[in-house]
Amino acid sequence: MDARRALLQRLIDHAALFPPASMTMPEALAEDRRARESEHAWLLGRFVVPASKLAELGDEERALSVVADAGASDPRIAAIEVRWAGGDLRYVGEVYVEDMPLDRINAAAGHRAKVRCGGERIPSVEELATFIRGCRDRNLVFKATAGLHHAYSTAAGEHGFLNLLAAAVFGDEEEALRAETGSFELDEHSFRWNGREAGAEELARVRRDLVHSIGSCSFFEPVEELRVLEILA
Repeated sequence: MDARRALLQRLIDHAALFPPASMTMPEALAEDRRARESEHAWLLGRFVVPASKLAELGDEERALSVVADAGASDPRIAAIEVRWAGGDLRYVGEVYVEDMPLDRINAAAGHRAKVRCGGERIPSVEELATFIRGCRDRNLVFKATAGLHHAYSTAAGEHGFLNLLAAAVFGDEEEALRAETGSFELDEHSFRWNGREAGAEELARVRRDLVHSIGSCSFFEPVEELRVLEILA
């Protein structure tokens, strides 16, 4: 297996309906179709939609990750995303729970963790590192969303999705999250950083057992950054 595909395949859940893109449903679906038809469509994960807007999808054939702002029932739903407000969750299956203490997330019921990396606030390196470490220690799969348009961390304090993936793959979370542009190497053979190397089998395991996906309102922006870094052709 190509190590790039092992690490990046179906990584980007497309959240074009959400800020800062905030597209209308017709705009978001048009952009999503363009992503599906592109040469890098293999990086594309699910389409993220609020439950309250499910009716606007029409008969679009698309795997969905649904943000639970209302009741939802649709055969295209592959996952639910919910912000915990206390008490027990009424959802079962693949559910990504935000703001719930990790010790309370019931992996046996299909529940997973969710971390917001931007938007309302940007978590510190220490906070994000603690979250990643906590998920690893508890065998919890997680999804990261918001503020992850860039491959590397920015001067404005935004986290980079390659930094996040490196923290999950290699450990040394704080150092990985602070790594500067050009620190990581990823090609068909392996993912490399700081004298360490992970091959395709290990990368696939990390994606299966720890990092499910990242949510991004743009598909093409992160893809373009990977092209500039010569990770993608």
